[in-house]
Amino acid sequence: MSTDPIRRLSLATLPGVPAESRPPIDPRALRPRIVHLGIGAFHRAHQALATQAAEAAHGGGWGIAGVTQRSRAVVDALRPQDGLYSFTERRPDGPATRVVGTVTEVLHAADDGPRLGALLASPEVTVVTLTVTEKGYRRDAATGGLALADPLVRGDLAGRPAPASVAGQLAAGLRARLRGGGAPVSLVSCDNMADNGAVLRRLVREFIAATAWEDRDRLLDWITGSVAFPATVVDRIVPATTDADRLTAARALTVADEGAVTGEPFTQWVLQDIFAADRPRWEAAGVRFVADVAPYQLAKLRLLNGAHSLIAYLGLAAGCETVADVLATGWGEQTVRAYCAEAAQSLPPTEGLDLPAYIDSLVDRFANPAMHHRIQQIAMDGSQKIPERWLAPLRELRAAGRDTPLLATALAAWARRTRDHALDDPRAEELRRAWDGPHSQ
Repeated sequence: MSTDPIRRLSLATLPGVPAESRPPIDPRALRPRIVHLGIGAFHRAHQALATQAAEAAHGGGWGIAGVTQRSRAVVDALRPQDGLYSFTERRPDGPATRVVGTVTEVLHAADDGPRLGALLASPEVTVVTLTVTEKGYRRDAATGGLALADPLVRGDLAGRPAPASVAGQLAAGLRARLRGGGAPVSLVSCDNMADNGAVLRRLVREFIAATAWEDRDRLLDWITGSVAFPATVVDRIVPATTDADRLTAARALTVADEGAVTGEPFTQWVLQDIFAADRPRWEAAGVRFVADVAPYQLAKLRLLNGAHSLIAYLGLAAGCETVADVLATGWGEQTVRAYCAEAAQSLPPTEGLDLPAYIDSLVDRFANPAMHHRIQQIAMDGSQKIPERWLAPLRELRAAGRDTPLLATALAAWARRTRDHALDDPRAEELRRAWDGPHSQ
């Protein structure tokens, strides 16, 4: 029995990876020009891949310094691999695996605070992206602004040496940047929040305003003219990596990969075109730059997310386990298309947004059996999701005198699910009282 250690993916072992699975760039030629806060699976399967495509097409040395806020798991996975990891696309006809080489270093926000601060201040870094989840922004539920009483925020305002909150990290980094010459920079939230650019701008400014910094007014003035906060819409289903996924990657690469991630073939990234400084040419990866991302956010919310919720409640009632199971029924695709056609009537016409093509892409995504997307997971926390996904378009369409049979069916399926299964959903009874009875068809 061999006692040789299992070889892991790294710059040293990369030449032994099959050519078709190596990155289309030279990782050694990159330098950190982007800082990313929240280097989890989604970023590695989405923005990092788009950056690799942009680098392959146009160059520029666009490396990413990835930062984890709390867990060291991603540091332990990627540092021994020189930042390299693989992405496996879960295609209906079989997986396709390729190494991603855009991550130049991996940091822990607390343990590597000085390095993070230096990078945020560096004029070489012109873009900071974020995927820290909505919870990570430490917002006040009542006002939508910064939760000044949050322990992390409070500790940062008190002068913690290594800021622990996202707003604190960015504010301290911008302050150091201004003191070092004031090079412009773009801060890009890629989290699934409405008006995420405006939200991030507000939180950073409110943090600075709450400090005792003598230069806070100068810093706020400088931010107004030199720091951009583009709004974004991102979309790709990225399941949690399993041991089977790591085995698939190892077979394709001929080396072990502890940082492996997977995702569906579909990917979308829409960016507000208001960058303050240089950026990768993400257009090469199909990224769309627009003046206003709101119509794209609304389409995703009401069509993709709304159809997902409909699939979940109808599918569970029919004994299905996954999204693909629902699409394999005799009624699944027809129901999705009918729902989307109805909900699409609530969307404003938008140049460049092809709704029929978008709906076709949803059907293809939902029908992909390689994703194993469980509808039980989608059905969780329904009362938090359906007001925006279903109730808003329902109100608008009925106010316009339009019939809404599919939206009413969706609400009835959700109400039955919560009632029959006595789900612990604090808003369920409130929403049922509001929308049962005369609103059901």
